[in-house]
Amino acid sequence: MIYDRHPELQNKWNKAFWARGYYVATVGNVTEEAIKKYIQEQSDESKNEDDTAF
Repeated sequence: MIYDRHPELQNKWNKAFWARGYYVATVGNVTEEAIKKYIQEQSDESKNEDDTAF
């Protein structure tokens, strides 16, 4: 439905809106620092993919 309304987006993400990976851990085993590090790494990776996409 998104591509029907915005066909110009089809090439931007290769029709994928979700990350290729995922992170799983129990709440008791994850520190706040680990969560911040994971989020930062995902943000950095996303920026790198955007830079190489065009």
